[in-house]
Amino acid sequence: MNDVAAGDYRERRSRYEGAVLWTRTVDHRTSALPVLPDGCMDLIWMNGRLIVAGPDTRAYHPAESKGGRYIGVRFFPGTAPALLGVPAHHLLNQRVDLADLWPSAAVRSLIGQLESADDQGVALERIVLRRATEAGRADPLMRRVVAALNAGCPVAAVADAAGLGERTLYRRSLAAFGYGPKTLARVLRMQRALASARSGVPLAETAMLTGFADQAHLSREVRALAGLPLGALLARS
Repeated sequence: MNDVAAGDYRERRSRYEGAVLWTRTVDHRTSALPVLPDGCMDLIWMNGRLIVAGPDTRAYHPAESKGGRYIGVRFFPGTAPALLGVPAHHLLNQRVDLADLWPSAAVRSLIGQLESADDQGVALERIVLRRATEAGRADPLMRRVVAALNAGCPVAAVADAAGLGERTLYRRSLAAFGYGPKTLARVLRMQRALASARSGVPLAETAMLTGFADQAHLSREVRALAGLPLGALLARS
């Protein structure tokens, strides 16, 4: 999810595989909403800075915004570390300047390109695409791991299908996602449940359909990962 306050939000599919290009415009009257764990990482252009939002295991509460336009590329789980050149667990629950990860002179050049661009969203996407030609490829096995976990497969079965031991899968998951496969499975399950509930499916049915033992289990997991009661979260969103 996006690391800015709620407001006028738009997104489209990026030309970088699996990613989404998003923009959000906010003003001083906009109240901040928590950013929930979703397995993704973002590269964000905000207030003249390039920021990397690492993977989250808990809700992130952005500072109150004075207004502005925010642009980001949200990467499919497991794909950003190869592009950024940093294992995901090094950025766990963090927001860092890109200049802390890449040479500062190179980042200053990118900032100059963005500041002078007619369309900063297109410019940010071009930066990502250009970087992709220079960086190593994301681990293709991890995309299959995400799909299997999102389908509700047990971690042991996912490891077996991937031809990996559970310890090896855990180590590779740390580098790709920032945490182990069990945590990723919890995050993806919560996101499935929230999508279901927001679409109008009753909570008891949502819990059953998305792999929770019951509605109470769903509520506990949402509170643990999102930091808010389920009802309050749905009302705010």
